[in-house]
Amino acid sequence: MAKDRSEPDLDRELSDLPPELRWREWMRRIEAVLFASASPVPRDDLARVVGKGASVDLLVEDLAADLEGRAFEIAQVAGGWMFRTRATYAPAIRAAADIGDQLLDLSEFDVAVLAAIAYHQPITRDALKDIFGKEISRDLIGRLHARDLIGTGPRSPRRGAPYTFVTTEHFLVAFGLQSLRDLPDREQLEDAGFVSEAPQVDFE
Repeated sequence: MAKDRSEPDLDRELSDLPPELRWREWMRRIEAVLFASASPVPRDDLARVVGKGASVDLLVEDLAADLEGRAFEIAQVAGGWMFRTRATYAPAIRAAADIGDQLLDLSEFDVAVLAAIAYHQPITRDALKDIFGKEISRDLIGRLHARDLIGTGPRSPRRGAPYTFVTTEHFLVAFGLQSLRDLPDREQLEDAGFVSEAPQVDFE
């Protein structure tokens, strides 16, 4: 959602409506904003369309309850909320809709490298090589970049100042995470061989 714009002439308080209708209208406004947005909408942005002091969290909860039984739901990801199709309908969507650009289409090794970046970021290609015991190709890094799952982090202070890699907001959205704190338990991923101890990049 755009941040730096003058707010439209919007009656936020709706004081002429009885409380029940006022609450319902605020819910519908939040629904409209989420429907129109292609990215997660933060709490502060949703607060712009409801009355002062109205609880955005409770309004979203009521809207989510309203959507029970529908094919889509409200997901809290990447510091905000957005609409998302329920996972049970994924096969139907793949069978009937053109969503080619939305598919991650990652190999098992791509996902393993992405997991290593998520847990060790910021991390260099050399550090990834130390984790996996082999060179991580620029093509693989390019695929993750192209899908906006990783971005460029701060330059390493080592000789040549190699680039480091970090995950993006789209990574959180794609995997349904509110923040990196919601990543699966690290020990479980280590047992599965997705992550291991990696050299730390010192930026101090």
